Formats: sequence, C-alpha cells, structure tokens
Amino acid sequence: MREVAIREGSIRLGQFLKLADLIEAGGDAKALLAAELVDVNGELETRRGRQLVSGDVVTVGAASVRVS
Repeated sequence: MREVAIREGSIRLGQFLKLADLIEAGGDAKALLAAELVDVNGELETRRGRQLVSGDVVTVGAASVRVS
C-alpha cells in the first residue's frame, strides 16, 4: 500500500484525493464522492470535508493510500 505524507496533523478528504493523485483536479472529488466510490478505513464516505489523520486509509477503486 502506498503512503502519502501530510504536513499538518490532519487534511480534508478532498485535498488528500488530489495530493495522493487519486484525482486530477480538486473539483473531481465532488463527483467521485457523489458516485459513492470512496472508502475511508473500509467505510463508504461521501463528505469532501472529512478530516483525515495519520493512519487513515483511503480507497478509490483498486487503489488504496494510507495517510502518514
């Protein structure tokens, strides 16, 4: 599983999707979440503003990325 480091103690899900190269543009997050294609720690997530912290795992399709 790939890990992506964040600078602060937390990051919003929409920002992390872009940082981890799971989406091309920040605006793509809204459509991806609306289509219910994003899991956080194995649970469906639809909130772009969800706060992620170190250790959280974001999954989009077959790609999983851990926040570190």
